[in-house]
Amino acid sequence: MKYCFLSLVIFLFSCHHQPNGEATIGKVALKKSFIAPGPGYSQAVVTEANGIKTIYISGQVGTGATFEEQFRDALGKLFMTLENSGASFDDVVKYNTYIVGYQPAYLDTFRRVRKELLGDKDMPASTLVGVEALGRPEWRVEIEATAVLTTN
Repeated sequence: MKYCFLSLVIFLFSCHHQPNGEATIGKVALKKSFIAPGPGYSQAVVTEANGIKTIYISGQVGTGATFEEQFRDALGKLFMTLENSGASFDDVVKYNTYIVGYQPAYLDTFRRVRKELLGDKDMPASTLVGVEALGRPEWRVEIEATAVLTTN
């Protein structure tokens, strides 16, 4: 997959409260980069301000014949998008997994693969949602994530 980056710098006004209760207003530069922009969305959007980088990753879908194959592939694509955005899974603070036709029987596979690929210590916040459908009929699993890291 070929990735390209677009950047945009935005100035925001920030309010800094002083210990004496007074506030000062200044400008904060917010840099916004678009990772692999396509028609109607980007694979990820990276924002940077005051030494903090936040990465919003679009849903990554998996391919394969089984739930496990699609889940592993979607996680692999998530790892690749994180890397292309300058991060790793250790920087993820929240991720959501959407599974078409979710059944409780999927939970054991989900947990086993997740532990194998992601570990089980200091995990980010996570949501697992069973859904009726995703964007295309062949998509059965989709994972989106948000990562935060310092740029200093």
